[in-house]
Amino acid sequence: MESIKLERIASQIVRELSKIFYEEVHNEVLKSVTIIDAKVTNDLSLAKVYYSFMGDYDKITIQEELKNASSFLRCELAKKIDVRTMPELRFVYDESTEYGEHIDEILEEINSEKKNK
Repeated sequence: MESIKLERIASQIVRELSKIFYEEVHNEVLKSVTIIDAKVTNDLSLAKVYYSFMGDYDKITIQEELKNASSFLRCELAKKIDVRTMPELRFVYDESTEYGEHIDEILEEINSEKKNK
């Protein structure tokens, strides 16, 4: 399948999942989730959905809630996206936010050391 078509489907998944989380999900844990990106396999059998979250929840709780809600989310996506078969959704925590925060902390530490010298 063309990569442009796969990218279009992936962006539709991100857009529609974001709407579903905002408008249709009633679980407060899942309301803290932000969908960042999606990657779809060539055969459309699997979509890796990258997410982050805000709040006092831990990664394991969020991952379990997403796993439990994945069939509901897949059904809702199938109603909104025109594909022959909706890919299975696998949710993957996006570590880039934590990594960026860690880099910010290191830079602040370096800057404060320079000021103290």
